[in-house]
Amino acid sequence: MGGKFMERSLRALRRAWVARFGRRARCWGPDRGMTTSEYAVGTIAACAFAAVLYKVVTSGAVLSALQSLIKDALGAKF
Repeated sequence: MGGKFMERSLRALRRAWVARFGRRARCWGPDRGMTTSEYAVGTIAACAFAAVLYKVVTSGAVLSALQSLIKDALGAKF
């Protein structure tokens, strides 16, 4: 019972979508996975940027500067 109701509901939803958005709703052919690939490329770029940033922050010069900054902040008199 529930499966047939779901099929009818999906068909009605699809008809309403096509009626609302017209031809654009039927253009889901070869470009259907385009946004997924764009998200994948964006995720890879973000991970690469995070790796570079991690290497910079853990380098000797930056690490010593951060340590001296924290030491000065903790040793400050109020």
